[in-house]
Amino acid sequence: MEAKDLVDKYTYRVEWSEEDNAHIARCLEFSSLMAHGDTAKKALMEIEKVVKETIEWMEEEKEEIPEPFGLKKYKGNLTLRIPSEVHRKLAIKSAEEGISVNQYILSKIS
Repeated sequence: MEAKDLVDKYTYRVEWSEEDNAHIARCLEFSSLMAHGDTAKKALMEIEKVVKETIEWMEEEKEEIPEPFGLKKYKGNLTLRIPSEVHRKLAIKSAEEGISVNQYILSKIS
């Protein structure tokens, strides 16, 4: 897929920064990139330009280009290491509700 085709598939966030007195845009797949603008729309346009240029550079350098989150296939498995005391508390809470630990955790993060 070419750079221009990937740019609009990435995940973007734009927020106001009082400190910078500007809108700051980020691309979540490229966590080190950001751009700013006077408006949210301008900030988004700027980060899209930065992402496009970055992808083009990465292609030239034969670097691996991040896959957009929206195109990734997720298995639905998540391994999480927690302290034994937290595990015990989760087991008790889930038993109180009459559901599995997995169902209990899912209900809390959904």
